[in-house]
Order: sequence, then C-alpha cells, then structure tokens
Amino acid sequence: MSEGDIKAQLVRLCSGIPLSPLPPKVEKRDESLPHAPVLTPVLSAQDCKLAVKNALRYFPKDVHKELAAEFAQELKLYGHIYMYRFLPSHIQMKAYPIHLYPAKCTQAAAIMLMIMNNLDHKVAQFPHELVTYGGNGQVLGNWAQFWLVMNYLSEMTDAQTLVMYSGHPSGLFPSQPSAPRVVITNGMMIPNYSSRQDYERFFALGVTMYGQMTAGSYCYIGPQGIVHGTTLTVLNAGRRYLGSDNLKGKVFVSSGLGGMSGAQPKAATVSGCIGVIAEVSEEALDKRHKQGWVLHKVANLEDCINMIREGRRNGISTSIGFLGNVVSLWERLAELAEQGEMLVELGSDQTSCHNPFLGGYYPVQLTYEQARRMMHEDPSQFKALVQESLRRQVSAIEKLASHGLHFFDYGNAFLLEASRAGVDVLAKGGGANEFKYPSYVQHIMGDVFSLGFGPFRWVCTSCDECDLDTTDEIAAEVIENILKSDVSIKTAQQYNDNLRWIKEAKHNKLVVGSQARILYADQTGRVEIAVAFNKAIRSGRLKVNSLLLLYKANICCPWY
Repeated sequence: MSEGDIKAQLVRLCSGIPLSPLPPKVEKRDESLPHAPVLTPVLSAQDCKLAVKNALRYFPKDVHKELAAEFAQELKLYGHIYMYRFLPSHIQMKAYPIHLYPAKCTQAAAIMLMIMNNLDHKVAQFPHELVTYGGNGQVLGNWAQFWLVMNYLSEMTDAQTLVMYSGHPSGLFPSQPSAPRVVITNGMMIPNYSSRQDYERFFALGVTMYGQMTAGSYCYIGPQGIVHGTTLTVLNAGRRYLGSDNLKGKVFVSSGLGGMSGAQPKAATVSGCIGVIAEVSEEALDKRHKQGWVLHKVANLEDCINMIREGRRNGISTSIGFLGNVVSLWERLAELAEQGEMLVELGSDQTSCHNPFLGGYYPVQLTYEQARRMMHEDPSQFKALVQESLRRQVSAIEKLASHGLHFFDYGNAFLLEASRAGVDVLAKGGGANEFKYPSYVQHIMGDVFSLGFGPFRWVCTSCDECDLDTTDEIAAEVIENILKSDVSIKTAQQYNDNLRWIKEAKHNKLVVGSQARILYADQTGRVEIAVAFNKAIRSGRLKVNSLLLLYKANICCPWY
C-alpha cells in the first residue's frame, strides 16, 4: 500500500467501533493462527449474564439484541468474550511509521504504534485473543476496547491523559504536557478475593486482566527483549558455575519457544553454547525456526541426543528445537548420566508456570492436542497430571544435578509449582519460598543488577532499518567512550558484554516486529546514550521523523 492508503486505513482504525453497518459475524476462529487455550472459569448463571452485560456497555442499545446471544456463545465456547466480530480486517496489524498515525500529539501516535506492534501476528503469541506473550499476557481484554483506545489516542492532545483500567478505557482527562499521556493499571485484585479461581472469574466478567510486564503496558519489542537478558544470564552462569567465558560445546537445556521463552535458542547461540529447547507446540517451534531463532528442529528424542553429542564433539555453538515434552528430554539425559554419559552443563525452565493449568505447562503423559482438550473438559484430572509431570521433571533434574548439572530458576514459578505438587525443592534452613536451586535474579544476575545495569530499550518510530543501524553505531560509540574512563573491572566486564552484543546485533537478526533494540546499561550509560540520540536527531544523523521511544526497564516515553 502507498503511504496515502495506509494513512486512510489508520484513520478508519481510529474512527471508533464500527457500528453502521456492524462487521459480519465470525462463525469460527481462524485456524491458520494459534489461539489461546479455552478457559474454564467457574461462573454462575448470574455471572454469565453479568459478563454479557459488561461486554455490551461498549455498544448502543440498538445492537444489544444482535450481539448479546453472540457474546454469550463466545463466553460458553472460549471462557471469555473476545468479540471476534470486531477484529480489524482492513489493515495488517503491525507498527507503521509514526508520521502516518492520525494523532494530535506525538506521544499518542507512539503509543498507537506500540499497541499495533504488540498485536502483530509475528510478535503476538495469540493475536486474535490480544495475547502478546506468556499464555495470558493481554494487551487489552477485547476488540471493542482496541477500537475505543485507538479513537481516544487519535483525539488526545498534549494536555490530556488517557486512564486505562485492565484494558478498559476510562476516558480522557485534563492534565498538562509534563504529565503522563497514559496511566495504566492491570490485574487489580482485592487480597481477600485474589485466588486463581477469583481471577479467572473476574477476567471472564471483563473487569480485570493480566497484562504481564510489557503486553498490557504496550512496551513489548518482541522476543529480542528477553534474548539479551537470557544471553547475559547464560554468560554469567558460565562464569559463576563453569568458571569460563568460553561456552563452546557446553549444553544449555530448557523448555518453551513461546512469546518470551522463544528467546532462549537465539540467546544460546549468541552466548556461544549449544541450546536445546523443548517445545510441545509444533506451531511455536515452526514459527521460531522460520524466523531463524532456532537453527535445527528435531522430533525424535534419540536424534536430538545424537545432535547434542555431535555438537559437543565439534565444540560448536548452535540451537536445537526438540518437538516434544521437556520431561522426556530430562529423563533421557538423566538415564544417560546414570550410565556414565553426562551431556548437559546448564539447565533452566521457561514454561509459563504462573499459569500451569491453562496452557502454561503441558504434562508429559498427554500429547499437545490431548492436553488442550483435557484442560477444559476435565480440569481436575489435568491438574493432577500437571503435578505428576512436575514431580517427574524435578526428579530427573535432581539426578542430573548429582552428576554436575547446574540448574537455575528463571522466575517463571516452576519451582514454586513443583513445591505445591509435593516436591521437596526448598532450601534446608531457608525461608518458606527459598529454593535449593539458585535464582537467576539473586544468584546469577544479582551482581549485575547491583552495579545498576538493567534493560534499556529503544524503538525507531520511523520503522526504518537504517535508523536502527545508526542507533547501534551511536550506542557502541558511547560504550567505547565509557570504557576509556575510570570504571571498575566488574563494570567494564558488563560494558564489554554489551558492546559485543550491540556490534553483533544486526548480524544476529534480532528484530521481530518494530525496529527496536535492547542492551543493559547503568545510569551513566542510559543518560549518555539518550543524549547522543538527541544530538543525532538534531544534527541530522538520524532523520527528523526518527523519534525514539526509550524504555528504562518497562517505562516508556518519547525522546526528541
């Protein structure tokens, strides 16, 4: 499409919920895309009526009769009212150059760009359910909210603030240019009513949602965001537990190739080791393989083992996506270790164990398709199988640990859910939630964080790859200058890791979605890189329309 055509389509996207005429009813979901698991909230008849009533609040009364039965059927079939009828079909969902958005202030246009990036089919885990990553990390709760938010942002001035509550736009409120353009709260729960069952009910009712860290705050830059953190984690785990910066021929085993966990194989190759990542969804594995994030895919367990052996013999850096359950892989590796053949040095887990019974963790006893059915047809039996699978997984890991495996928790609640399943994973003499396996935050990255280093991201809102290349050059120049100053040995090591990262970023093909980049920096680095970007825009090294969105951790604001 020409720029004029795109502008026209974006104007249409920002014109409010399409009502005259209503879009045609969607008879069934698009099976060419992955979809969120069917949810199983416990709802009374009154709850079901309230959920439909809450959904209808976005529409005038003259269409309630037509939509009410449809929304009730969606709730019955999928456990939530996504409003599939209102999926935008006239424009490809992705980030467009910022100057094409119909906005009265630049900040609003930048937010629209990032919302559309979060829902890009190449980026989002379940795009039609508005889930960006993590199995249930919602951008918004339904498609009516999407149309309303885009409309509000198109009307917003730099003297207004949009207030968002778990996907629900409360409206534009008077503020001032120095105030935030959007204030967001997600997942608000009253402590006495904050069980998993309570949350599932409230999400079905349309009154709360889980936005993860960067899905519901419109800050996600694709799996690159976690590639860098995982790369640093693997590098520093190698230094701490293997005593080496050189990971050639060393094996890192984990699981998950979804929205966030899909970063693991790329991180393994960037850090120089052999990454073996198990994934039960063929769709997810194929997606990462086509993107180049997984170099090899294999469905046979023994073929996978032989590929590991070959990689170790040749001392190479590569990534292997195993189509199968990670428990099977761990158990086979443990069996070989007991026979005297140890094939793995580092291990972790990135299944979505914060949501283990609704698609976050698939038990080894079932195929992927069987699990998808059982989790909503027989949730109590599914829970029992998940907990049995967790016990088997930890048992295999413990056998390997006795032979030298260094396993660490990646903050995904894997060890917490294992403990709830009855596994003794608590540290002797520790607290109620202190585990005997190290945490990547406390034990591996803690020293890095204590130096003030953390995620620093930027997005080139021009959507121009050349601008991203220029920002890479600028960031590298800043880091090289900092390294010439009087910095400590530990600080210099972290800057050198990030210098290597930024110089190899284009070669490693990290971009999925918007033209974005991440590195870790301390306050000095963040400030100096931001100032250098400003100077580059003023001098013309970066184009005038190349405004940058800068994120410190998960906070975003446009810089000029």
